[in-house]
Formats: sequence, C-alpha cells, structure tokens
Amino acid sequence: MAETRYTKDHEYIRVDGDTGTVGITDFAQSQLGDVVFVELPAVGKTVAKGDEAAVVESVKAASELYAPVSGEVVEVNGALTDAPATVNEDPKGHGWFLKLKLKDPSELQGLMTEDQYNDYVANL
Repeated sequence: MAETRYTKDHEYIRVDGDTGTVGITDFAQSQLGDVVFVELPAVGKTVAKGDEAAVVESVKAASELYAPVSGEVVEVNGALTDAPATVNEDPKGHGWFLKLKLKDPSELQGLMTEDQYNDYVANL
C-alpha cells in the first residue's frame, strides 16, 4: 500500500516501493489560485532533498516545488503542460508533477504523516 508523506512547503510524496509520486497539496493549490503554467524537470535529473524540482505558476504567483526527498526523476506528468489547471482540479490524483526513484528511503522519516500535516495546516 502506498504511503503519503508531506512537507512544510505543502508538497506530498506518495511512496510505492522505491518510487515516489510528488505533487502539491490541496492546501497549496488553493493558496496559489488558478494554475496557468507548470515547468517540469527532465527525466533522468537527480535532485537532493530540498532542491527545486519543478515550478508552478498561478494567476497570483510563481512558486517552486521542492523535492521532498533525494532521488532521480523517472517520470514527469507531461499532461500538465497542456492542462496546468489539473493541479487545481485534482492535486493528489491526475495533478501530480513527477515521480522520483528514491535514493535514501530513510529521508521519508523526516516528513509529516497525513494527520501531522492536517494539524500543521489547521494551525497556519
């Protein structure tokens, strides 16, 4: 079963085996407003935890999506190029940004569980 973890920057990573699907949370997309552009990394790019992994632009602002863990980009959601609003409509489903092959699965322990993330957002 896939496990989802969260960052304080409102990214999620849904881990299944040694691969994690990365995107922004529903809270993040609601704060950004209508997403109008997404810049995705190249497949094969290696990112370290905390590195900029993608860019998302909305009618309000441009923001970076940071890698929640270190790894290699093994897939990107090219559909977002033509339909960036998918991030608003379905952030944890079809609105994912990229998939990472995890370099160090122990990095997941530093991320929040869903309950911890919900508590964090409730106190913002």
